[in-house]
Amino acid sequence: MKTPATLRRAIAVLFLTTTLIACGKGTPPAGGPGGAPGGAMPALPVDIVLLTPKPVEQTSDLVGTIKSRRTTTIQPMVQGILTKIAVTSGQHVEAGTVLFEVDAKPQEAAVSSLEQVRTAREADVAFAKQQADRAKKLLEVGAGSQADYEQATTQLKTAEAQLRAIDEQIKQMRTELAWYHVTASTAGTVGDIPVRQGDRVTPATELTTVEDRAGLEAYINVPVQQARGLKVGLPLRLLDDGGKVVANERIAFVSPSVDDATQTVLVKSTVSPGAGFRADQFVRARVVWSTDPGLTVPLTAVVRVNGQYFAFIAADGPTPGSLVAKQRPVTLGAVLGNEYLLLGGLNAGEKLIVSGLQKIGDGAPVQARPAGPPQTPAPGRSGGH
Repeated sequence: MKTPATLRRAIAVLFLTTTLIACGKGTPPAGGPGGAPGGAMPALPVDIVLLTPKPVEQTSDLVGTIKSRRTTTIQPMVQGILTKIAVTSGQHVEAGTVLFEVDAKPQEAAVSSLEQVRTAREADVAFAKQQADRAKKLLEVGAGSQADYEQATTQLKTAEAQLRAIDEQIKQMRTELAWYHVTASTAGTVGDIPVRQGDRVTPATELTTVEDRAGLEAYINVPVQQARGLKVGLPLRLLDDGGKVVANERIAFVSPSVDDATQTVLVKSTVSPGAGFRADQFVRARVVWSTDPGLTVPLTAVVRVNGQYFAFIAADGPTPGSLVAKQRPVTLGAVLGNEYLLLGGLNAGEKLIVSGLQKIGDGAPVQARPAGPPQTPAPGRSGGH
């Protein structure tokens, strides 16, 4: 049990402590250690950009197909056994190069037979000419009749006509003989060769293709809902799988009708040879409908809360020259590179806070960070995107 003296000392200490607290002498220094004068929250340094309109493209991403205007399907004009394949797939050939040879022996035999018939027809012409000359001389001396002369002349004309007919047949047969050498009609690269030496081919057999990449076109089907904005000359960009633009072209053709099966409108554009595309390849195409002034915000300047996007602006604070963060709900459009297209919520000329969003709240004091090297944005600050 405490003694009366000890109890009196404890009461005196308690009274003194209570008195000091009541007088404010036990209160920590205003603002705490390192605090701002008057106990105010210190202003957080942040990066601020001024919202300024800039050209913004209105685009649509579609799927197209690369077609070749100079892809030639090689087919024989005759039927027979394929005796020689003179090229390989991927080989570049010039116009007139022999690609395949078909067995021409039956045709050569037919030409030889006609040439023998022609020899007989030449003999007939020579004999008929002699007969006509003899009949003419007999008629002149009165030893022959006019009828005999006319008959001899007719026989000569008949023999000459038969000779000309044989000549035309031989000419045609020789022309057809050249068809047994299948040649390239245009310069280009040889495609796949599905046939083999020894196969029997007909005029319906596809031997290969010859493709010239200088004649590529992009075929794009645009939904009819967007067709009102289509016109020749609109910019068209072709993209690779990563979304990188590999060719900048312009629409050169717009179909006047709608495909009733797909409800799309066909548009075409030439493709630069250096773009690296191949015939029948699918490609991503971006149609640029218009370029108008608009506002954009960096991806890192937006946060998402319960499905709603928010941004912070730096507004004038309570004292001259001070700034406070103001939270604003925003409406966003498409992603353009590293920025969102701003559809609503902010106005041109406002000061957008683009860093430190995870450290500030609505009404928090902020200050513009001094200009310096660009800050690397922290991951996960794009509002869940």
